[in-house]
Amino acid sequence: MKTPISKKAYDKIADAYAAITDKKPHNAYYDRPAVKSLIGDVAGRKIADVGCGTGAYAQWLADRGARVTAIDANEKMLAHARKRVGGRASFHLANMEEPFPFLKDGSLDGVLSALAITYVRDHKALFSEFHRILRKKGWLVFSTEHPFFSYGFFKIRNYFKTRRVSCSWKGFGKRVRMNSYYHSLGSICEALYENGFLIERIVEPKPIRKFKEVSPKDYRELMNFPLFICMKAWKT
Repeated sequence: MKTPISKKAYDKIADAYAAITDKKPHNAYYDRPAVKSLIGDVAGRKIADVGCGTGAYAQWLADRGARVTAIDANEKMLAHARKRVGGRASFHLANMEEPFPFLKDGSLDGVLSALAITYVRDHKALFSEFHRILRKKGWLVFSTEHPFFSYGFFKIRNYFKTRRVSCSWKGFGKRVRMNSYYHSLGSICEALYENGFLIERIVEPKPIRKFKEVSPKDYRELMNFPLFICMKAWKT
């Protein structure tokens, strides 16, 4: 397996991430409410949680009766997901920048990928693989950093050019250098279109009220400018 660009950072913060992610406002009160709003009934459905992290979404899907395949490129994060979800999901160590040979063509009803596609340079290859493993009219729901936010935060000179970026994270106990990729909104949408996906909804989330109780300053900022963007698309 190709070593993911985020491996060193997640190796350092995996334990802290697992301990606080359910109450960390950007995850619990911003990303998850928006992502969950795009997902309908999953009971009895075969769903892959790609970039599952420590298993919050995998658990949520399993609780609602889904047959879950949880995938992550970091061994430590995946270990926490196994502990959290137990035997209610199958788990695979795999890098999203490579194919998923353990999943058959057209074998899934849905793919969920929350805050993970940012670690993949080639979205066309990734969405092609999602298209392969989804049945006809299967759905894809994902969230990622909002390109408009990233453009300003990383002081990008060429909005249209995909490039590797890096920043300091300090929200999980230890300060780490997190590597990822910047993508324009157009490049994300074109990668979906070129791989046979039809976009149903684009959500620029706002934090729920609980976020304000935990972090008023960040709440005010997110009520005025988006940090994340969420999409739902269907395999045509």
